[in-house]
Amino acid sequence: MNTKQLKAHIAAGGLNDVFTHLYGETAVESQKTRYSKAIDEFATLYGEDREITLYSVAGRSELSGNHTDHNHGCVIAASIDLDIIAVAAKRNDTTIRIKSEGFPEDSVNYEAYDSPISEKFGTSESIVAGMCAGFRKDGYSVGGFDAYTTSSVLKGSGLSSSAAFEDMVGNILSHLYNGGKVDNVKIAMLAQYAENVFFGKPCGLMDQVACAVGGIVAIDFKDPQAPVIDKVDFDITEQGYNLCIVNTGGNHADLTDDYASVPAEMKAVAAHFGKAVLREIEESALIEAIPALRETVGDRAVLRALHFMNENKRVAKQKDALTRGDLDGFFSEVLASGRSSFCYLQNVYTTKNLSEQGLSLALCLADGYLAGKRAAWRVHGGGFAGTIQAFVPTAEVDGFRRVMDSVFGEGKCIVLRIRPEGALKIF
Repeated sequence: MNTKQLKAHIAAGGLNDVFTHLYGETAVESQKTRYSKAIDEFATLYGEDREITLYSVAGRSELSGNHTDHNHGCVIAASIDLDIIAVAAKRNDTTIRIKSEGFPEDSVNYEAYDSPISEKFGTSESIVAGMCAGFRKDGYSVGGFDAYTTSSVLKGSGLSSSAAFEDMVGNILSHLYNGGKVDNVKIAMLAQYAENVFFGKPCGLMDQVACAVGGIVAIDFKDPQAPVIDKVDFDITEQGYNLCIVNTGGNHADLTDDYASVPAEMKAVAAHFGKAVLREIEESALIEAIPALRETVGDRAVLRALHFMNENKRVAKQKDALTRGDLDGFFSEVLASGRSSFCYLQNVYTTKNLSEQGLSLALCLADGYLAGKRAAWRVHGGGFAGTIQAFVPTAEVDGFRRVMDSVFGEGKCIVLRIRPEGALKIF
């Protein structure tokens, strides 16, 4: 269908079932408006007579396993009903143009930009080039396209806007040029390649997998080329809880060094044993080597390594608790994860700006409001700025939201639902 035909199809309810599945019944009308507006923007930019397709990639929330994936650890994560959507159409050349709402258009000739360029590290253009290079490296087809995207996954929110964008480029390439046969786990792995090699950020694989695969997933990265992914059948809403994310207003910009220091210090500890990552080290050997490690890599690196060891054990306990429906057991480990992240991983604020500690303040407020209630809270995502996560009883959500919004601004407490799908072609 062209833009006019697809808009008419949406208006007539042709995608209502899909919208209900992804966003919930109460969000159908707002999503119809959102997708139709995106089609209008595409038509204005790239022409209304183009044959178009629609795509969605979920944001993600890490439920367990803070900063473990990059050292081949274990995590539990979930896709959420905030997502990036795209309207796309094929081109007949080697250029990819992507206009994301609120940002300048990226235009990439993947034939000319087929290897990393350090001057372009940290740009969305580098992600597009990296995804194309990754697809070609692994024997998949690529081609030009025009796309307009709009996202409800806030940049710098800890909900993985960058991973969702990476997965979206792969999602489009898979369906336009590979018959949809590049599976979502492979798309996630290529997205990590693009971010590591072309974007210049040494991230793990958790964000990309959680955005792409969908639902609640437990992921073991012992072999990152073949991660073990298990779906976990657990519905927070049915248990009488909401997943709340509080955006403290801090931005992830200029924090690349802080993020990079975590895997680098963990890997420096592993290197002491002649290993590449901490997953290859026994905890007993780590503890025995602490006196020597304090001299060579410093106390913070040791603390972060110990966090990794204990966080991996917590993930196993939480996966088991969710599988058994043991909410108290799950919440106990959520709180323990949060304490470990604050005290030992030390990713709740940046030492570059000690006066700004929005995450610390949000955690303190959550503790004050939810203490004594059956609830849990912790730092969310990469940390240093951005968001905290709280599992809040439905009856307490309005009060919790009022407290957080009064401090951080209206709408900063986001109430989410976990959606069953990750990256997919809508139409």
